[in-house]
Amino acid sequence: MDGNFNENDLSRVVEADRANVWHHLIQHQPFFTGADPKIIIEGKGLRVWDQKGIEHIDAVSGGVWTVNVGYGRESMGDAVRDAIVKMNFFGGTVGSIPGALFAEKLLTKMPGLDRVYYANSGSEANEKAFKMVRQIAHKRYGGKKHKILYRDRDYHGTTIACLSAGGQDERNAQYGPYTPGFIRVPHCLEYRKHEQEGAPEQNYGEWAANQIEEIILREGPDTVGALCLEPITAGGGVIEAPEGYWPRVAEICKKYDILLHIDEVVCGVGRTGTWFGYQHYGIQPDMVTMAKGVASGYAAISCLATTEAVFDMFKDDTSDHLNYFRDISTFGGCTAGPAAALENMRIIEDENLLENTTAMGDYMLGKLGELKDKHAVIGDVRGKGLFLGAELVKDRESRDPADEKMVQAVVGDCMKQAVVIGATNRSLPGKNNTLCFSPALIATKDDIDQICAAVDGALTRVFG
Repeated sequence: MDGNFNENDLSRVVEADRANVWHHLIQHQPFFTGADPKIIIEGKGLRVWDQKGIEHIDAVSGGVWTVNVGYGRESMGDAVRDAIVKMNFFGGTVGSIPGALFAEKLLTKMPGLDRVYYANSGSEANEKAFKMVRQIAHKRYGGKKHKILYRDRDYHGTTIACLSAGGQDERNAQYGPYTPGFIRVPHCLEYRKHEQEGAPEQNYGEWAANQIEEIILREGPDTVGALCLEPITAGGGVIEAPEGYWPRVAEICKKYDILLHIDEVVCGVGRTGTWFGYQHYGIQPDMVTMAKGVASGYAAISCLATTEAVFDMFKDDTSDHLNYFRDISTFGGCTAGPAAALENMRIIEDENLLENTTAMGDYMLGKLGELKDKHAVIGDVRGKGLFLGAELVKDRESRDPADEKMVQAVVGDCMKQAVVIGATNRSLPGKNNTLCFSPALIATKDDIDQICAAVDGALTRVFG
């Protein structure tokens, strides 16, 4: 970006956007009462530039935890171009060179998983997993073991079935009725355990997992087919489960023959400092979904990885004409996605970005801790790797959530400082109070210092 744009250089683009584009997750009325839509026209590294030539530090990797390796990677563009010029697409009933090679490479990072099903979004990948669970229920259990458990505050996508498995009531509002057979289990946010009846002072993680078992017993273990969880809850407040939670979850799933489905759409491919978030906790899932960081937004791709045991259930009786996964994802047949994903993984390996994510994540968590010491409005800081949150409260003793408008004012103030941060948004009624940070895995200490300085100034101006 050379900074030589004049104010009216992109006026036609702005007006075309205002008149024709329906943006995601925002109210459009301000665009008709004086405000311009923001157009991001270029990106390099951790920086993006808008239509006025203003440089911003992006602390949320494209707004939604996606651009893991940063902007402007020519080798990513080259990989996509080379793939699509040679062979851009064929339906997924046949294979492709990038698809075969990326599946092979991906599974080397996921011991115990053996098959990759391609799709084009996180929502779609989760839909595939839900459909597999339902088909297994019909094949093996007369349709009875069809229920899918999901967790309060977790999010699994935008489709009606994914919203049926969504633990964010405000995001779900007005989109029902929902798909039957999805059952909610309690969250595991220790900072808010005072809101959960019976939560203990000690061993909260194990207690939170035991609440899942109680619901399984209430519903009937012979009716529950899968448990779907984020390894670290994302839009519900950046929640890492406490010690003791994950071993107990794995034990419960094994005890009741329940498939463990881990949704890595946000955490996957390096965001937490490991290839996948579940790998911090020593568990072995049956199904893992991923999207965002798989190709860092350079191409659309999502994947569902399963064990060979799950795969085998769809080919064990060739005399049954329904005994295979009768599903297709049109754009799961594109070669651009796996080609970009291969190059994305090479960059992470060659530049040691997992190690950088761990080191810079620890550094940023420390800087957020310093802000907590300075600003009483910060009640808790948490997360892992470069996937962090700061929950804002009215006072630390009551832990009452800060007013959402003030939380959004902090985000707005940072934007005025040309630093893009996030916050829980239309997710949890009365609890959209967590600032969210997920800079690209290439972040440096200087980047993090600038991000935290912007937050420091914004908190002072908004809360005093």
